[in-house]
Formats: sequence, C-alpha cells, structure tokens
Amino acid sequence: MSRIPAIDPAEATGYVSKVLEAQRKTWGAPLNNHLLYAHRPDLFRAVRGMWTALDKDDLLGPELVSLVNRRVASLNGCLF
Repeated sequence: MSRIPAIDPAEATGYVSKVLEAQRKTWGAPLNNHLLYAHRPDLFRAVRGMWTALDKDDLLGPELVSLVNRRVASLNGCLF
C-alpha cells in the first residue's frame, strides 16, 4: 500500500491522460506506479521517457529490458 494516494485517472489531462488510457487498453487499468508519478507531470514525463527509450532502442535488447523491469519492480516492492 502506497503512502501517497494515487490520482484518479479521470482527472488526468494531456500527455498523462493519453498514457494512462493506453495502459488501460493494454493492461486493463493504468499501472499503479504511473498513478503516483502523475502527481508530478515533469517526473511522469521523465519516467515515461526512460521506458520509451528502452522500448525503442535495441541497445539492451528485450531480454535485458525485461530484467530491468523486474529489478525496478523489486526495488519498488512490487511483485512483478
């Protein structure tokens, strides 16, 4: 359980709203960490930029990106 309450996705605007809607279509709901990042749109954009770059760039490859995802989830206490 997070100490910071998640935003209501219906109240998101602009870029944040588009990302949360895309996550809803893909995963069935916005990702919980993104609902926290959304409190600070600049931070949200920075975090999304990192994951977007990892998805687009072949530098790490899909296997290593998957391991990065799991490690970040573990560091955040998330059961990925």
